[in-house]
Amino acid sequence: MSDEPTVQRSVDGGVFSWFLVTAVIAVMALVVGIIALFSPPGGGGGSAAGEGGAQTVEVELGEMYIEPSSLEVPAGTTITFEVTNAGTMDHDFKIDGETGTDFIAPGETETFEYGPVESTVDAWCTVPGHREAGMEMTIEVTGGSSVAAPAGDQGTGDGGDYAEIDPNAEPAEGFEPHPPELPAAPEGTLHEVTFNMTDKEIEVAPGVTQLLWTFEDTVPGPILHGQLGDTFRVTIVNQTEMDHSIDFHASKEAWNDSMRSIGPGEELVYEFQANYAGIWMYHCGTAPTLHHIGNGMYGAVVIDPPDLAPVDHEYVMVQSEFYLGPQGEVGDLAKMQDDDWDAVVFNGYFQQYKFAPIRVETGERVRVWVVDDGPNENSSFHIVGTIFDTVFKEGTYLLQPDERRGGSQSLDLQPAQGGFVEFDFAEDGLYLMVTHKFSNVGKGALGLFQSGEVEAAPASE
Repeated sequence: MSDEPTVQRSVDGGVFSWFLVTAVIAVMALVVGIIALFSPPGGGGGSAAGEGGAQTVEVELGEMYIEPSSLEVPAGTTITFEVTNAGTMDHDFKIDGETGTDFIAPGETETFEYGPVESTVDAWCTVPGHREAGMEMTIEVTGGSSVAAPAGDQGTGDGGDYAEIDPNAEPAEGFEPHPPELPAAPEGTLHEVTFNMTDKEIEVAPGVTQLLWTFEDTVPGPILHGQLGDTFRVTIVNQTEMDHSIDFHASKEAWNDSMRSIGPGEELVYEFQANYAGIWMYHCGTAPTLHHIGNGMYGAVVIDPPDLAPVDHEYVMVQSEFYLGPQGEVGDLAKMQDDDWDAVVFNGYFQQYKFAPIRVETGERVRVWVVDDGPNENSSFHIVGTIFDTVFKEGTYLLQPDERRGGSQSLDLQPAQGGFVEFDFAEDGLYLMVTHKFSNVGKGALGLFQSGEVEAAPASE
């Protein structure tokens, strides 16, 4: 009898203990459930790897960089980006090219929130060419998917769907070539002109168009012609939605003064005196300069040397390249960086003087100014069937008629070099104009002179 109460108390205590443990577990589960219900995705407050949470990231934009260029965050993180433009031109910052800031003026800051981030993504400046020039950030996600933006999104083209030139195609009826004649130098010593900078879809080969950046809606831009000592007062007006500038190689001006970039809707007066003779390149110098030149913003200034001999005809050939993007869109900067040109042309169009030969008469004196505006390829200017008896290159005569009876077969030029040649044709016929780097003849660097009344048969290569 003495043991019974003890046994009963032990049983009752065990039952009580079991109920107590069960109750505690239930309460803990309820608390955990409540916490989980009201916590943010990714675990609520921490930012350690694998926990998600929230982070604030300061981003600096400049020419041509984004700092930091890479960022690592846990999966599920919500990021607040504070983006400051430390550059000299407008930039934006967009994730996958879509979500982010508007264009930010120099010195300004814009903030936006993105997330939660679940997979690796890229962000970049969407100004054409800026991403390819280095304005890109990779946001690496730990503990999630590591799939970045498709490689095809990184160029200016649409997944590499580039326009293509058919070398056998012909222009539509009514085709008008770019005028090859050198404009007469205006009277007086002060020449005032306005260059409107525009975006314009232009045909660059039969059936092929590109959205070119231009001076005065034309590629190459207008030719300026003057004499030693003349003053040129050029007003540039930016009618586009991105920054542009102008750099005259014929001038001696500080790069950060007259050559500075101007924004959309702005204008700038660039005045210089022409104190050196030659044919000079001009171009947009806004970064990335390669893209601005390669997409059409270039032209020529001709300053006559003293006592220039009279001729019957005077022409200008601006050699350059095209790096095709998709039909009707801007040229591809990645191709420009790789020297992967689709066309090498005279005066902005594929083999245009084959379709519209330049007409002269036999025995007439002809002068052709040539400048290689590139941006990348060289030139060996040659006319099949004649000999140059006068060659002027980069400010000096290399050859002039004299008792030595010297002749020249080509004018060799690197990008941003220029000069002129003089010659005549000895008989009626057709005369091919090419660069004697013949791999580029089939890519567009071909034209015809027609001397006398002859049938303009198709040119061969």
